Amino acid sequence: MRTFTALFLALAAVTSTAEAQPRPRDQDRAFEAFREGRSMPLPQIERRVLPMMNGADYLGPEFNGRTYRLKFMRGGRVIWIDVDAQTGRIVGRSGE
Repeated sequence: MRTFTALFLALAAVTSTAEAQPRPRDQDRAFEAFREGRSMPLPQIERRVLPMMNGADYLGPEFNGRTYRLKFMRGGRVIWIDVDAQTGRIVGRSGE
């Protein structure tokens, strides 16, 4: 009976952990969108945008399903560049 109880408690702990998993990460959502043809690969988008940023430090991307938001820093100011994930076209800028 003790073995059964221990096994039951272990199974309950694993099940509750699986149910409490966090939302998919940006990179997982981006990969899924790419796989489904809804998005260009991030490196391809970065190759288009980085040369236009004239030496600003690239801090990384965010992905919301339709757009990539690339974060840069120049002179203490944060610059956000929003890029359509499917076309690679810049659709917004802020912080400049």
